[in-house]
Amino acid sequence: MTNSIREIAEGEQEQGADEEVTYTLTVPTTWGTPAAPLTVKAYSVNESTDALTDVTSTVMPTGSGSIASQVITLPEMKSLTAAVLYRVEVKFATGTDVKEAFAYVRCTL
Repeated sequence: MTNSIREIAEGEQEQGADEEVTYTLTVPTTWGTPAAPLTVKAYSVNESTDALTDVTSTVMPTGSGSIASQVITLPEMKSLTAAVLYRVEVKFATGTDVKEAFAYVRCTL
């Protein structure tokens, strides 16, 4: 995994297996103002091969999130599996463009 301008600046987050967390993303104004359509996906990462498995319906079962000005509120993330790395991808429109940012969440006990 490499650093990318699309990677959320705060870096890898840590979340406990029993925690339920609602993350927010503030979109830089240089990217434009985020608008619908908004798509949020969560993947488990096989760290040996970098293969991704879509687990959105399991770990983010409560919707697609919302947008208010520059802030995107993601669906609550829960029911994570300990010792698994997750990649969260947030795709949204900005004018005529479509942008996508991503972050990693590591589940701990």
